[in-house]
Amino acid sequence: MLVLVAPGQGAQTPGFLTPWLDLPGAADRIAAWSDAIGLDLAHYGTKADADEIRDTAVAQPLLVAAGLLSAAALDASPSVVAGHSVGEITAAALAGVIDDEAALRFVRTRGLGMAEAAAVTETGMAALLGGDPEVTVPHLEKLGLTPANVNGGGQIVAAGTAAQIAALEADMPEGVRRVVVLKVAGAFHTHHMAPAVEKLRAAVGDLTVCDPTVRYVSNADGHTVATGTEVIARLVGQVANPVRWDLCMETFQSLGVTALVELSPGGTLTGLAKRALPGVKTLALKTPDDLDAARALISEHAGA
Repeated sequence: MLVLVAPGQGAQTPGFLTPWLDLPGAADRIAAWSDAIGLDLAHYGTKADADEIRDTAVAQPLLVAAGLLSAAALDASPSVVAGHSVGEITAAALAGVIDDEAALRFVRTRGLGMAEAAAVTETGMAALLGGDPEVTVPHLEKLGLTPANVNGGGQIVAAGTAAQIAALEADMPEGVRRVVVLKVAGAFHTHHMAPAVEKLRAAVGDLTVCDPTVRYVSNADGHTVATGTEVIARLVGQVANPVRWDLCMETFQSLGVTALVELSPGGTLTGLAKRALPGVKTLALKTPDDLDAARALISEHAGA
């Protein structure tokens, strides 16, 4: 059984879209999406530097575009789809809940709204490596931080103000080996993002929504979601609520997933899966050079 997963913000690197644009029809598709949302995705995915693509309003549409482009090139038929944070929008499109252009319009609104909310207060996120969640989470709450991403595989991402992140670096929870401040421009999946939720709620009325055609696993709680209306409601709410990727991986395991392919720019979620899902074959789509290996893996595991 195959699951396709889409990464979240922070996975982007300068120039990562360049090789994908050489595929037949890819440049035209990116140009059409760019026109639809008023953002030059080709420029940001090929020529922009790390600071430019760190901008939330740029990074989020770029990640969804890359995920959809790599999924089209792969042309797989997964049994399950899921996404981490903004990657859930990619997953919603792959499941047929919304079409590709609607996904790009939705993520453009999301990115702009979250960037605006992040500008109110200097906030950020930091990954904690190692430790026991039962010890780590209360420690974060004591410092005023939110466990915004509970990723499994020994990783929790905390979010809060810059001062709270600094306090965490000086006072790590017992058992945590390292705190890594992430290159994201805000405290995503916390109450700091509440204004963005309202903007998204106002925007979804224009969407044409269908029920998922494959199992869609929500990162709110790891549950499968059967209706398009519920998928969209969760996409709106997750902006200000924690991501539970650990529960998604538990669901993959309970469903009997045997292979996981991470869409471009892959790497983060396959790393987590290698630690948390022993026995599950994993592959990250970093460049089109990975497509043949992905197709070979899929031929062994798809269609259950």
